[in-house]
Amino acid sequence: MISVTVLHVGDFRESYFREAEEEYRKRLQRFCAYRTVCIPEERVAEETNPTLVAKALEKEAVRIRAALPKGCATVALCVEGKQLTSEAFAELLREKTASSPLCFVIGSSHGLDERFKRECDFRLSLSALTFPHRLARLLLAEQVYRGFTILSGGIYHK
Repeated sequence: MISVTVLHVGDFRESYFREAEEEYRKRLQRFCAYRTVCIPEERVAEETNPTLVAKALEKEAVRIRAALPKGCATVALCVEGKQLTSEAFAELLREKTASSPLCFVIGSSHGLDERFKRECDFRLSLSALTFPHRLARLLLAEQVYRGFTILSGGIYHK
């Protein structure tokens, strides 16, 4: 079975996000093994200090690398990533899951470490709009479900 992992820095605080993600996880069972892994967020004493933020992101990147599934294709979610249509995203799913597990990585509210992003196989932006990183996790779950239904010829995608 296809394996899709979402590594995310920080967890939901709101139960309604968790419940919505669980709904998509249930729907995805027929297409893939979908799991999420929470990476602890590094606290930054001075949120406006770029040096401290960069150091925090480096520490998070170490934990992210340690949690990556072995041999996976990696997709970093980041503002400078490529925006795709749902059909193109479905093709990305097909391509990246053809021969290896797939892992999406969502950073903290400060994003992801620059060096880590360069190491990833693909950089994806969900939208030109700005979303809270926790909401991005829910949007990603929906798009993964939509992508697999497109690939299977399902009617969910209209």
